[in-house]
Amino acid sequence: MAKVSTVLFSTALSVGFATIAAAQAPQFPNMTFFITSQPGPDGANFGGIEGADAHCQRLATNAGAGAKTWRAYLSQQAMGGKPAINARDRIGKGPWVNTRGVTIAANVADLHDPAKANINVETGITETGRMVMSRLFVVNYHDILTGTQADGTAFAADKDMTCNNWTSGGQGSAFVGHHDRMGLRDDAPSKSWNASHPSRACDSTSLRATGGNGLLYCFVAN
Repeated sequence: MAKVSTVLFSTALSVGFATIAAAQAPQFPNMTFFITSQPGPDGANFGGIEGADAHCQRLATNAGAGAKTWRAYLSQQAMGGKPAINARDRIGKGPWVNTRGVTIAANVADLHDPAKANINVETGITETGRMVMSRLFVVNYHDILTGTQADGTAFAADKDMTCNNWTSGGQGSAFVGHHDRMGLRDDAPSKSWNASHPSRACDSTSLRATGGNGLLYCFVAN
């Protein structure tokens, strides 16, 4: 009887471990770039740029890449007693690869060269290895929060382009990029992955109405 009980216990334990393994998120320990699969809890309010970094770090950890230091591709404006911070200066030197091992950019200069940056609907994927909905889908989430000019630098402080430096989930505006490099017009902003247009406001509803979902670009700061 004891032997039967032991076998049953071992079988149940194995089934339990198998269930946990099946439910575990896909693991991509070698990735160094992704678009967040989930928005923050309050629109563009991440509690500041550090909170956005923590959001990237948390999702990367769930995907098996938490041993690296992750940074959100966001700029901070010189306002509210905070200094300006350029997104391009906080993400490391590169190169960066997505979950499939595809190179996004070899270095910071290439990342900000429209002809060399390899971010598009096929390569701009999440930490779970999935595509982000774009203008090719019924629901469009191609607006990715950046608060950044095309060269990767912060905007001047005369107009809010960062939802009050990523602390507002209501009033304000954030500059966004199109991860699918598509827009209403055939012009540079529409095709820009990091600097396309401002959002309507900073709350989740407004971000979705503009064409996004409060998602971020995350890079390993190597």
